[in-house]
Amino acid sequence: MWPIVIAAIIGVLAGVVIGFFVARWYMKKYFQDNPPISADMIKQMMAQMGQKPSQKKLNQVMASMKAQQKKEK
Repeated sequence: MWPIVIAAIIGVLAGVVIGFFVARWYMKKYFQDNPPISADMIKQMMAQMGQKPSQKKLNQVMASMKAQQKKEK
């Protein structure tokens, strides 16, 4: 009886640890492929700050954000 209980506890703990790392890997990959901020959001933020965003400025901001993401890897 005790070996079954101990095996079940070890199995549950191993599942939790493996699940944590799989979920962490998946979320990193998801946010890398789908950044949480878009060009439209940047355009709205710049408009709220009183700036008239040009396409050139939006492209510069997006490029700097992508460069920062690559640097963090």
